[in-house]
Amino acid sequence: MRKKKEILFLLFTLLLQFQFHKGQAQTCTTLGQTAQTAFPICGTTSFFQNSVNICGNTDVVSRCTSSAVNFTDKNPYWYRFTCWVPGTLGFQITPNDLNDDYDWQLFDITGRNVAAVYSDISMFVACNWSGEPGITGAGPSGNSLALCEGPGVPLFSSMPNIILGHEYLILISHFTNSQSGYSLSFGGGTGSITDPKMPHLDYAKAICDGTTIAIKLNKKMKCSSIQSNGNEFRLNTSVTNVISAIGVGCGSSFDTDSLMLTLSNPIPPGTYSITIQNGNTDGNTLLDNCDRNIPPGENIPLTVYRISPTPMDSITKLACAPKTIQLVFKKPIKCNSIALNGSDFIITGPYPVAISGARGNCVNGQSNIVYVNLATPLRRAGNFKITLVRGNDLNTLIDECNQECTPGQFLNFTIADTVNADFTYSTLLGCKKDVINFTHNGNNNVNNWLWNFTNQPASTIQSPSVSYLNFGIKDIKLIVNNGTCSDTISKKINLDNYIKAGFEGVIYICPNDQVVFKDTSVGIISHWEWDFGNGNTSISPTPPTQFYIATNHNNYNTPIRLIVSNNIPCSDTVTQIAKVLWNCYITVPSAFTPNNDGLNDYLYPLNAYKTRELKFSVYNRFGERIFYSENWMTKWNGSYKSKPADIGTYVWTLSYTDIDTNKKVERRGTTVLIR
Repeated sequence: MRKKKEILFLLFTLLLQFQFHKGQAQTCTTLGQTAQTAFPICGTTSFFQNSVNICGNTDVVSRCTSSAVNFTDKNPYWYRFTCWVPGTLGFQITPNDLNDDYDWQLFDITGRNVAAVYSDISMFVACNWSGEPGITGAGPSGNSLALCEGPGVPLFSSMPNIILGHEYLILISHFTNSQSGYSLSFGGGTGSITDPKMPHLDYAKAICDGTTIAIKLNKKMKCSSIQSNGNEFRLNTSVTNVISAIGVGCGSSFDTDSLMLTLSNPIPPGTYSITIQNGNTDGNTLLDNCDRNIPPGENIPLTVYRISPTPMDSITKLACAPKTIQLVFKKPIKCNSIALNGSDFIITGPYPVAISGARGNCVNGQSNIVYVNLATPLRRAGNFKITLVRGNDLNTLIDECNQECTPGQFLNFTIADTVNADFTYSTLLGCKKDVINFTHNGNNNVNNWLWNFTNQPASTIQSPSVSYLNFGIKDIKLIVNNGTCSDTISKKINLDNYIKAGFEGVIYICPNDQVVFKDTSVGIISHWEWDFGNGNTSISPTPPTQFYIATNHNNYNTPIRLIVSNNIPCSDTVTQIAKVLWNCYITVPSAFTPNNDGLNDYLYPLNAYKTRELKFSVYNRFGERIFYSENWMTKWNGSYKSKPADIGTYVWTLSYTDIDTNKKVERRGTTVLIR
């Protein structure tokens, strides 16, 4: 039967190891095996881990390139440190069994939630996930900050640079499924992770009747260096002695900066001193994470006060329109003594104030702050008084020493008015410049203004004036406050006095054309003055149709002018030149003489003023196109390939779209080149 049980136990153990090896994560519960409970370390000492508990196997994000491999915190231990001197970091992990495969990864956790090491790649600094067994780390022989994936990969990575004041975590992952441990040591780099601050006692405080003494240290020190019997501390009195010492938070951490000493019996009110000495079992005082001890014989004063009721100390600075009053007490208040309905307090002032409840910011059942909640926010100014009374629970508040706070004590506070940032303005419109005068009424003790204007410098005066040389919509923002309350408002102001004259017409005017002009001016126009250049004028925004006469077979230019104005009045003028034509018949000459005598030297479509998409081609008797143009004013000079073309007949083609009719025209003909 015993042998059968041993076989079943062995099979069960192998099954667990097989499941773990296949990637099923097991929760780590031992201190140091999670990122949140990492060992604090120092660069001057080596850390020895004699055995490794089997757990973990959660995926960790890494800079390794292969997506086929998962990197996990398998059988992990975590270590944290701070950079005190910037530079490179060198370290070495030496397995107790050199056949074991250890991997590691370094994270920068400065200002971050340490739990993000599993998901946030930006926290990565360096790693080595080589599949080789043996000593690993970061050193001068390394050639990469990210070494990964399998056999043949070097065991040493490059030394990463660490930054002054930054906090780091090192994950050491034990890939081999054994519980054999390792050592971790630092060296070879130019950076330092050794805290230069030497360890000392900071101050001591007696709790209530002096049976308990709180000790504050100047930095965090090892919980393991605290002797639970308290014999590392002694008082300069024979009335009592220290019988125990507990590090605050040591149940979930490796170091602490606070201790609680318990005395054999209460200590009378008076002034004393506490001295630290070497413990009778460990032979040292308290040690920091670099194993440096507080000097033996160092002492700090201790004052024990006579027990008395705790007064209300102060009120935390009130926000605008507060709905909660924060009361601060010098000693912790027991949370179970706070009446939840707020009946321990009354508030009096220039108008009624209703209290809706009260609560504490409770830690271990105690709080130094009591929050008094109001039924409605206090929005109107006034001086008020909050008074402590016995509530529905038949007491006021009970402090940590079981003393009831004296009823009737009070604190005064002042409420500021809420403010309104709404402002008024007036505009002085001009033709070249607009001026806006702003003002805020300053009500409710507003004493600070911040104006922001479109494309203008900000202003901090109550009533600024702003000039604009360009018109249109302006965005105005004002922030006001009275030292407690603030308000913000934004407005858009349209400076709509901009005007710009413009019209649509024609460039070329043919005989008998009916010419229509269309006003395209911009702005709020109140008056139009047209001069059409033909002796006619108009003051209508939609002027009548105009006619133009060409005489003596000559073309001529005539100016057409529009003046627009508004009610300020501002005005603007635009002038366009139109060409009045005596002939708009499009034709191609039947002959031309390119002899440079100034008469009929070129071949081109005549009078093609009102065309678009024009194409004109000339062909020789062999069918070659020897001239082409899409601009009717580009003319053929009778040459081909830079040589005079032969005398003779040439074929031309002409296509265009008539602007007036929008019809496509195709024409073909011949011309004779004469020299």
